[in-house]
Amino acid sequence: MSHKKTNRKLVTVGLLAALFIGALDGTVVNTAMKTIGEDLNGFALISWIFSIYTLTTCVTTPIFGKLADLFGRKSIFTIGLVLFLVGSVLCGAAQSMTELIWFRAIQGIGAGALTPVTFTIIGDLYTGEQRGKVQGVLASMWSIAGLVGPFVGGYFVDTISWRWIFFMNVPVSIVSFILVFGSLHERFSKVRATIDYAGAATFTIGVSSLLLALLTGGGEGKHAWDSTYILSLFAIAALFLVVFLFIERKAKEPMLPLELFRNRTLTVAYALGFFGFCIVAGVTLYIPMWVQTVMNLSATKSGLMLMPMSMTWPIASNLSGRYMFRFGAKVFMVMGTVLLVLGTLWLITLNIGTPYWHVIGIVSIIGFGMGCINTPAILSIQNAASDSQRGVATSTSSFMGTLGQTVAVAVFGMLLNRHVVGEGTQVQFADGMHLIFIAVFAIAIFKVFLSGALPRKRKASVEADGSV
Repeated sequence: MSHKKTNRKLVTVGLLAALFIGALDGTVVNTAMKTIGEDLNGFALISWIFSIYTLTTCVTTPIFGKLADLFGRKSIFTIGLVLFLVGSVLCGAAQSMTELIWFRAIQGIGAGALTPVTFTIIGDLYTGEQRGKVQGVLASMWSIAGLVGPFVGGYFVDTISWRWIFFMNVPVSIVSFILVFGSLHERFSKVRATIDYAGAATFTIGVSSLLLALLTGGGEGKHAWDSTYILSLFAIAALFLVVFLFIERKAKEPMLPLELFRNRTLTVAYALGFFGFCIVAGVTLYIPMWVQTVMNLSATKSGLMLMPMSMTWPIASNLSGRYMFRFGAKVFMVMGTVLLVLGTLWLITLNIGTPYWHVIGIVSIIGFGMGCINTPAILSIQNAASDSQRGVATSTSSFMGTLGQTVAVAVFGMLLNRHVVGEGTQVQFADGMHLIFIAVFAIAIFKVFLSGALPRKRKASVEADGSV
């Protein structure tokens, strides 16, 4: 691939814009949920606004990553951005909750291309220490979006209309399209590509069934875990994922090359991402719940409790991306997992009388730890994969993170339901969430052993390519 004529600065700005709106969309909708439910008369379906977006994003991420390897990053990024833009416009114009859910599905499909292809393009454009710096900035977008999303959403809901939380994506998407499409020049070798249709189909059915079971099982107003519906979804998921693995072993151009998982660096990095976002799910979901139900503080204050995490994460992402080439990626990833252990150890000491500054300290440490892990992990994955597989290798990392969050939400929900009956009491919520915090601590301990399994290359190799 050649990038001789590419204006890297303009492309990078365009990619940052696209990544930001994709990340922002996951947080800005939260503040508008009540208004949307009232306006569209669809409170019974409100959870599907999140579920369908998560499902379509998760399923399409690896597919777009592979297509980016086959047909070029620019074309697949453009397709994803256009789908996200069309989905945003349709969401803003939705006249019923059913319409909004379907349009969110379209938006989620587009988002499935934005994140992995953005990181892949940066991996192509930059090498060495420059790649680390830029990837650190990109990784900060989620934290920044989490910081400003509630305020942006609240402003539009209070002053204009909830529809503008979707319409605001239009100008940013157009700017991103102009910068990336007009400034990115790539040349791929004209090789006849073989698309793994069977692999893509079985993967989509298998993962969709798994996510549907996890997203709709357990909890109030959902299907029981031992219901025929949920058990059938798990059975379908298992069947099609087994068939998918068989197809990938035989495919000429597999959608998800299984050889990626024979590389220890990739396998460990994927596992770190999966379990890391299990921890993130536990913290971001249950810290606000703890603040409201146990500490008896307002919903606004519970949301503000996560702000320190949104500040320390990007700081650590930038520092690790900048200095990993001096000290090695493994050093930062091990340090990050140790910080997660310390943060989650403090987390399990929370009790009914714990002051709020303890919570602030906990989320600050966990955010810094995640920032130390994520950027080096992305860079290690891109450096370990060949140029022809960089797209699918990067997208698989995004997929594992999303899957980790989804699995964690289901498992942690079951743990909470063991203690909370009906509307629940303060003590019941405290006991249930304490059990979740213990599970999060156990995951953090396991991540320390995982990070220790990362191979360590010679310093010269690290400085040359940024590998661990």
